[in-house]
Amino acid sequence: MRSFIVICGICCWGIAMISSCGTAVTGETNATALVQPDSVSYINIDTTLIPNGPFGESVKYGRELMLHTARYIGPDGSAGKFLGNKMNCTNCHQDAGTKAFSFNLMSSHDNYPQYRAREGKVLTLAERVNNCVMRPHNGKPLPLDSKEMVAFLSYFKWISTFVPKDKPFKGAKNLHLTFPDIAANPENGQALYQTNCARCHGPNGEGQWNADKSTYVYPPLWGNAAYQPGSSMHRVIKQAEWLKNNMPYDKVTPGKPFLSDKEAMDIAAFVNNDKIHSRPNPKNFDYPHIAEKAIDYDHGPFADTFSMAQHKFGPYQPIIDYWKAKGLKPVY
Repeated sequence: MRSFIVICGICCWGIAMISSCGTAVTGETNATALVQPDSVSYINIDTTLIPNGPFGESVKYGRELMLHTARYIGPDGSAGKFLGNKMNCTNCHQDAGTKAFSFNLMSSHDNYPQYRAREGKVLTLAERVNNCVMRPHNGKPLPLDSKEMVAFLSYFKWISTFVPKDKPFKGAKNLHLTFPDIAANPENGQALYQTNCARCHGPNGEGQWNADKSTYVYPPLWGNAAYQPGSSMHRVIKQAEWLKNNMPYDKVTPGKPFLSDKEAMDIAAFVNNDKIHSRPNPKNFDYPHIAEKAIDYDHGPFADTFSMAQHKFGPYQPIIDYWKAKGLKPVY
């Protein structure tokens, strides 16, 4: 099986354990697909239904960009050199953004434009794509009218035809955490990492190259080739949710975690411990309106009295309670 990222355990791009749905798609720009009843847990994306013609070719290229991002737009990319590292979009958005509980992108085309607190403004979907190019991939933005950007958007439009429009679908969002009443423990996370994650991502988080070093079989988790501070994966809560839902790959199934919430948070705390793990330097840390800042975002100033360390590692419930008492909406 081919491989995708992630944070612990061996990983794979393989076909997600999801139930079949869909019907023939013939139109170039108005593709539709059946969504099965609620008794079917997950939605399947059937790539044989990608339409013929120019739109379909753009959809196919967009999917290729999701799966093999470094090949096309990485530091040695055949279509342009935009990424600052050799990771792929599917590292976090598994199965090219269609895997349940894995930063699923199937509704992204319907959800944008939307207001983003990190930037403090309404973003288009193309701008959001470039956020990922610039932060996790430490790169420079794609031109908004480029073949590659159009392909990303075409692909997102096509996969959106498989999801219901009037209600959330199972796996659209990661399963949330129940926060422990103590801070996440990087030291315990280090032990858990060595047990569950080092076999793929290396004892020093260096990842493993593929045969020609054009990309990673298992990507790095820290160091100059990894994601920036300010990326979603650099937030302990956000990464822990992802870990809970997806890792270790050979011990978890969709909707049935293996790691406890505390274990996932401890691993995320270790991976994101900036005292021992270096990262590429970002140009800024965003969140221009501090009352909209995510509670696990560890760069001040803050709209509360809690320390940088508590914002980084928790415990988070006191922060949530404080915000609610002040009439503020905590974001996490």
